[in-house]
Amino acid sequence: MPVVDTSPSELAHGHVPTARDATGDAASPAAIRRLSHALADKKGANLKAQRKAIESLKAALASIRVGDYDAGARRCLALLQIDEENGLAWHVLAICREKAGHLSEALNAYDAALRILPEDANIAHDLSRLAARLGHLDIAEKLLRKFLLVQPGHVEGTNNLACVLRDQKRYQEAIDTLRDLIQIEQADPTLWNTLGTVLSDQGQMKESLTFFDEALRIDPAFAKARYNRANALQPLGQAEQALADLDEALKGAESPYEQAMMRMARAMTLMGLGRLKDGFEAYEVRLDPEMPEAMHVVVDAPRWDPETEDIRGKRLVVVGEQGIADEMVFGACLPDVIAAVGPEGKVFIAVEPRLVDLYQRSFPTALVGGHRAVRIEGRLTRYCPFMEEVGETDGKADHWTPMASLSAVYRQDIAAFPDRDGYLTPDPDRVTHWKTELEKLGPGFKVGLHWKSLVLTGVRARYFSSFERWEPVLTAPGCIMVNLQCGDVTEDLAAAEAAGVKIWTPPINLKDDLDDLAALSNALDLVIGPGIAGTNLAAATGARTWLIHAADDWHLLNTDRYPFYPRVRTFATGGFDGWPRAISEVRAALEAEVG
Repeated sequence: MPVVDTSPSELAHGHVPTARDATGDAASPAAIRRLSHALADKKGANLKAQRKAIESLKAALASIRVGDYDAGARRCLALLQIDEENGLAWHVLAICREKAGHLSEALNAYDAALRILPEDANIAHDLSRLAARLGHLDIAEKLLRKFLLVQPGHVEGTNNLACVLRDQKRYQEAIDTLRDLIQIEQADPTLWNTLGTVLSDQGQMKESLTFFDEALRIDPAFAKARYNRANALQPLGQAEQALADLDEALKGAESPYEQAMMRMARAMTLMGLGRLKDGFEAYEVRLDPEMPEAMHVVVDAPRWDPETEDIRGKRLVVVGEQGIADEMVFGACLPDVIAAVGPEGKVFIAVEPRLVDLYQRSFPTALVGGHRAVRIEGRLTRYCPFMEEVGETDGKADHWTPMASLSAVYRQDIAAFPDRDGYLTPDPDRVTHWKTELEKLGPGFKVGLHWKSLVLTGVRARYFSSFERWEPVLTAPGCIMVNLQCGDVTEDLAAAEAAGVKIWTPPINLKDDLDDLAALSNALDLVIGPGIAGTNLAAATGARTWLIHAADDWHLLNTDRYPFYPRVRTFATGGFDGWPRAISEVRAALEAEVG
């Protein structure tokens, strides 16, 4: 199981997060009692050494009970220096490291415990939860099945297996796993809740409410079910009810992780309701270490506090967000902060390396460099290597700020959003080049197409349509279709050609040549697609863009458009089953445009 990932991950910040409903806690009172009983039953030949080891582990468990996980870990490590084959010590150490947030160390300790005590199903269960949390779903599934062989019908284990199956999109298997046990454990709210998430993950929001409601009927204080119900209500147009559920759910959050996920959903709901100041301030939760994809920024300067510090004349580092689309959306405040710093100061902008040329051209008075990321202890750590060179020649920065945090300062209401085509400047020479190349395709309305995201894991997949549904757009008369979709789309293009539709693919790397992609987008007559990196890039650079959005897309900020890109035309799906309707509307709009 790898624990280091040097590639930055794409976040689904456009969508309200869904709870990962694995249950159980390796440090719960019941789990600690179980370990205490295991210590009481432990016997060995060397009674004196054995007693000493047992006393050390009892002290470690006592530390866990009061939340002093570092002290518990120190006791275990001291014991393991004497006896590195003590499986219980490895197990307790794993619990301490996991609760302290040192996930890779916890993973190694669980592995060691399971190697020494392969028949201990509880170690397998604890390890499965951590594996699932780190995204190792196949390993989590194997461990859970091993656990359930020893303890068949275990509610927690069965529920967690269903969660792992769900997260692998094996929905029917997840339903079957839950249904068999629900027939026996009808009064267990956890199973009803997880069954609801299997449906909501597939976009069946209305249907999922039945199961969340049943979980809450059984246990009105079940915070996780209330949170999941909020996530189902939001795309059904019941945002105020969703917000009320989130506020209530937060009161019963069982862990810092659950609380962070609920706060994230609440922030997006507030933004979707148009309560911008509150929403953007609440969105700071994206940096909470408890969030699975939160980034930890390493900059040799204190973070800027707009409430207490005047930024005029200062040297400010603005660090980009997770994912290209987020850097397009939230980069819209860069002109504001550059003006606030003024000519006597300096703004440094750290963005995805593929965007450096585009941002530098757009903001010539700033210095733009690429950020880098490494995953340490399961957490994304971001740093700005170009600032080390700056510090050596021009001195250190005075402050830094995350790019999205500028919205809470400069976009506190809808009136604060500028009415403009875009804020980034594509390469004019490359725009001219692509216009010449597009003319070679012959007469016609040149339409650039995006139709899916490179990241289609978990619930994110429900926000996109199959390629087949795009046929009405692909066959619009008078249009010449241009492929802007990055990734392997060979099968999609072959299917289109077999149906008599020719889609031209430009001779560039659509994933990595983002500056050229921006120029090509501006050379086209129109760019169409869902709200992904490519369409955000087109909109931010002023290309004529039509965006297809989901019902719960918070970027509309309770308006009928994208205030971040006010000239963009939007088409609403109206729900996860509304793609055919939205595609038909796009087709009609294309016909009117060409006509």
